Amino acid sequence: MEVPADRRYTKTHEWFKADGDIVTIGITRFAADELTDITYVQLPAKGAAISAGKPFGEIESVKATSDLYSAIDGTVVEVNTRLDKEPELVNNDSFGNGWMIKARCSNPAQLNNLMDASAYLSQTGAK
Repeated sequence: MEVPADRRYTKTHEWFKADGDIVTIGITRFAADELTDITYVQLPAKGAAISAGKPFGEIESVKATSDLYSAIDGTVVEVNTRLDKEPELVNNDSFGNGWMIKARCSNPAQLNNLMDASAYLSQTGAK
């Protein structure tokens, strides 16, 4: 399983890619594969506050509905509106075009608490 080394990961399978204080957030390929066919993604509006440890949205598939969790505090600056009409982008390109939100992180040090790619791979048991 491919897990990019340029981002950080949570135990709940979200990824966080920082570019200065802007952090792009999505879910991992492992999570997308576990959910199977994703049918709907509910995301916050631009300007919404997100908080570490709290849900910022939901993702639905033919199999289940799951909360999407933030690991950072911040404000949403961009939402991937393509997912409104093309939720399958999460299945097809979870680390690329299937990103969910971009947020301005109010405390970038929070990212230091997340797993790197090798720790995430160890947690999932994937090779």
